[in-house]
Amino acid sequence: MISARPAVDPTDVWAIVPAAGLGSRMGIDRPKQYIQLLNKPILGWVLQALLAEPRIRGIALVVSAQDEQVDSLPELAHPAIERVIGGSERQDSVLCGLDALAKRAQSNDWVLVHDAARPCLHPEDLSRLIECTHNPAFSGGILATPVADTLKRADSRRQVVQTVSRSGLWRALTPQIFRLDHLRAALTSAARERVPVTDEAQAMERAGHAVRLVPGRADNLKITYPEDLALAEAVLSVRHDPHAGDPAERK
Repeated sequence: MISARPAVDPTDVWAIVPAAGLGSRMGIDRPKQYIQLLNKPILGWVLQALLAEPRIRGIALVVSAQDEQVDSLPELAHPAIERVIGGSERQDSVLCGLDALAKRAQSNDWVLVHDAARPCLHPEDLSRLIECTHNPAFSGGILATPVADTLKRADSRRQVVQTVSRSGLWRALTPQIFRLDHLRAALTSAARERVPVTDEAQAMERAGHAVRLVPGRADNLKITYPEDLALAEAVLSVRHDPHAGDPAERK
């Protein structure tokens, strides 16, 4: 059971970290969230970033029932973190996290969902995302970055068939934040109708909610392939070295 921190705002903020996946594209024999980056597992960096935000009252860490490595995380001893058993797909695991939080949170509380494989979340991005909830025109928001690369559409032979305009296109990042009851209903509806969703915003869009794009940093990397590890280590080493400036802030 989560031991909630003291309330900061009339409407509280909670977090879910779905970490029940295997990360098969990494080509390793263990879940990628336990790969070491600078002597700390990827998942440890993720939890550290969320625990550092005082507006987050509790975190549901959703893991596989077969996960034997989660107990090695020092962060798991923090009273704000509750371990929850997840489902077979990401949206199932997020629903499991929502069910756990619903025992402590109010139905209109805000819940942010953050990937277990994004260790480079910057505190300023997290703060801006939470602040976006003050805009009543939107049902929540997601961190995102405008697409910078030229996009190509290919056929089954990997031959280019079209250059796709990147105008108005954004890369969806995490965290993504929505009210507990809205997100729970949207994901439940998608699951009931067997509609796969790749992120929480897709479920909310499908349910007719307005989702705000909150500009985030491009170095909020998702560890997907082996080459991503060196990039993440570079970001974290500079950010946590008091003698080194953040390359994203240098002129």
